[in-house]
Amino acid sequence: MVSVIFDLDGTLIDSAPDIHAAVNRCFAGHGWPPFTLAQVHGFVGRGAPNLIARALESRGLPHDGPLFQSVLTEFLQDYETAHGMTQVYPGVIAALDALQARGARLGLCTNKPLAPTRSVLARTGLARFFPVVIGGDSLAVRKPDPAPLLKAQIMLGGGPALFVGDSEVDAETARHARLPFLLYTEGYRRSPVDTLAPIAAFDDYAQLPGLIRQLDDATAP
Repeated sequence: MVSVIFDLDGTLIDSAPDIHAAVNRCFAGHGWPPFTLAQVHGFVGRGAPNLIARALESRGLPHDGPLFQSVLTEFLQDYETAHGMTQVYPGVIAALDALQARGARLGLCTNKPLAPTRSVLARTGLARFFPVVIGGDSLAVRKPDPAPLLKAQIMLGGGPALFVGDSEVDAETARHARLPFLLYTEGYRRSPVDTLAPIAAFDDYAQLPGLIRQLDDATAP
């Protein structure tokens, strides 16, 4: 069966409230004004360094150099255990159970750093599904570079694979890796569905096992 590799934030979990709170705690420590949840939504998707750089830039502050490095370190220390408000999207556990029961090899490819990734997987009960986890600091590059996704594919044994994600970054990553892309439409996407060119889109995880079964059957020899 095809390997199924998932993004994490906005795809399997809604972590934006915790990311929002962690950024605001970090900025409050410097006396800087807070962000709205919508503003932080606009910063996520390309990893923690990009998130903090964009947050600093939006406040007219240096987004590289010593200040950036200091703020990034402070944020990451908080972010590692910032998952009290994070929720698994409805139907995710049942869908992953169904895929595992069919013999699907499941992996994770996220731009979230590896330490908070493993922490939130353990807290949400998702860790048992993913023998392969690639975080935003696992390699020298992050999505949308295809290397993390291709690394996950190799670690799952190679062969046919597809990527399930929620965002423009995920769609771009899949395109660069030349892997089929399935879009979860209820995540952090900001563009119309058709501009991301998924092979299929879904808004309910109850649909996912059937979609993957169809794709698997269509590509079977």
